[in-house]
Amino acid sequence: MRGILSYGASVPHARLQRSAIGSFLGSGGGKGTRSVASHDEDTSTLAVAAGRQAVAEQRDRVEALWFATAEPTYLEKSNAGVIHAALRLDESVPALDFGGAARSGIGALVTAARGSQRTLITAADIRTGLPGSPDETDGGDAGVALLLGDEADGPLLAEFFGSASASREFLDRWRLPDEPHTRAWEERFGEGELAAAGLGALDRLLGQLSLPRGDVAELIVTGTSTRAITAVSRKVGGDADPLAATIGNTGGTHPMLRLIDALERHEAGATIVVLHLADGADAIAFKKTDAAAPGNRHTVAEQVATGDDGLAYARFMSWRGVLTQQPPNRPPPIRPSAPAAARHADWKYGFVGSKDRSSGALHLPPARVSFKGQALDDMEPAPMADVQATVVTFTVDKLVYSQSPPVVFAVVDFDGGGRLPVELTDCRPDEVEVGSKVEMTFRRLGMAEGIANYFWKGRLVRGENA
Repeated sequence: MRGILSYGASVPHARLQRSAIGSFLGSGGGKGTRSVASHDEDTSTLAVAAGRQAVAEQRDRVEALWFATAEPTYLEKSNAGVIHAALRLDESVPALDFGGAARSGIGALVTAARGSQRTLITAADIRTGLPGSPDETDGGDAGVALLLGDEADGPLLAEFFGSASASREFLDRWRLPDEPHTRAWEERFGEGELAAAGLGALDRLLGQLSLPRGDVAELIVTGTSTRAITAVSRKVGGDADPLAATIGNTGGTHPMLRLIDALERHEAGATIVVLHLADGADAIAFKKTDAAAPGNRHTVAEQVATGDDGLAYARFMSWRGVLTQQPPNRPPPIRPSAPAAARHADWKYGFVGSKDRSSGALHLPPARVSFKGQALDDMEPAPMADVQATVVTFTVDKLVYSQSPPVVFAVVDFDGGGRLPVELTDCRPDEVEVGSKVEMTFRRLGMAEGIANYFWKGRLVRGENA
């Protein structure tokens, strides 16, 4: 038996009220909110956040890492390599990118489910569109990760039942590599093609499994065409999207995000079928087991509940590069050094410090000479990404160069030792106080000359983990 060994989801903290879009533009908008990746998040950082939850207890067992997105940070250069480094996977684990299509994510999931390796599937999307467009109002941003393996690899959280696909070549939605927004053909054409493919794939899957529709606890229909989703859902009795009003449609990531949300909500024995409509259709079925998911995860519901829906539409447009605002009168960041990043990859991407073997002194960043006893080259690695910290002091800087001023800088003490100045993210200045608990999160410090500069920031601990 093969299935899901572990999973994780990452929903950005920021939310945009859809009504704010209509208020700003004078029309459009809608009800509810959509999730918004911050200025320091991209699809790679969202995948890292989800992947950290999925591999928390399985890091040494991952045999392959695959990453799928329609919004990659880099072309030609691998984006999966950044995720691989941030998750501190072994060098022998291949890190591979799965295209730029909205079908790539579920395609990677189906391929891994039918394979034999312990494969970590990561996917993330940042959905946007022209101001006031359905893509902007109904879209959403998120990242997911699922670790696929055999029952011999450990308790399965969900058993893989089977899959079926239908591939068709037709022009429905498209975007050239240098274009920021998707273009689409007349929706009725895409609806007809996608509906036929989706119904065919679903019929084949249910027929192969001899699975009556009534035995399916939740039938999830996703895709990038609202008309096609509505038409297929109406015909097959697809369940309503519980994330539509709070997160939005996260594109190629949405089938996995809804699958994870369903696994978190349903009892053992529930059969969940996912049907994704994109360039044809893919259907996949899982049955939830009675195995308990790891307790160190942030569930989708928890992340929805702790989101901040006060994001201004003008700031959202600034983060998306639609609205250019006057920056602080400070020099913009310079590009990071590739050789320096390679020499210090464990620290930069994995947030690994060093601990003096003789004295136990913890060094952040890692050092060769201990500040306690001055021992030379007698250090052991000290992974710190999963260690919480406490704010000792902080300052609010309104002058430093930032896409989202003001910036909160804090000095934090890590549980068990270690002190470091860090930038805080996903918070307002009035939320921070001395004694606040902080967890580390992998973010993008900025872009300079086409190079993304990644490192770690602090984030206030919220919800049940506070």
